[in-house]
Amino acid sequence: MALGATIFKAALSVADMDRGHYADHALVIARHPSETDERMMVRVAAFALNADEALQFGKGLSSEDEAALWLKDLTGAIQLWIEVGLPDEKMLRKACSRSAAVRLYVYGRNAQKWWRDNEAGLQRFEHLSVYGLEEHTTQALAALAQRTMQLQCTVQDGQAWFSDGGNTVEFSPQVLKT
Repeated sequence: MALGATIFKAALSVADMDRGHYADHALVIARHPSETDERMMVRVAAFALNADEALQFGKGLSSEDEAALWLKDLTGAIQLWIEVGLPDEKMLRKACSRSAAVRLYVYGRNAQKWWRDNEAGLQRFEHLSVYGLEEHTTQALAALAQRTMQLQCTVQDGQAWFSDGGNTVEFSPQVLKT
């Protein structure tokens, strides 16, 4: 018998002064059985950094044809495809061909090596942006994971503050490619 996804709920308040986005978002996050708290919270952070009323979580690990997050217009066309982790070039090529813009948030122990190995090949994707998250940051985000969460995210001058009311994680995603 296959294990089902674990459901997490987050009330996320976003104050993004860089983009002028101020809103509360009620998130329902399905965490695949093989997904870690770290990856799930990187998806939540990516949501906060790109928050929009139309931004949605994809099926993620359970579907290779869907993004971790995506923003579709009213016709169903994908305007923004957001991926997290260390995907292969083939997946990114597919995302770039299906979306007007692609943002990738790389993280983990092997993120710097992955970037060195893939940087040259990814330069040809014009509408791909790549951001790096430090390992200590993503581990601190993972420590905020709860089945029910009250989170606040403030973004100003490229810096983000993520808080659950008791703990705060401060970080600046490193721009690797724009």
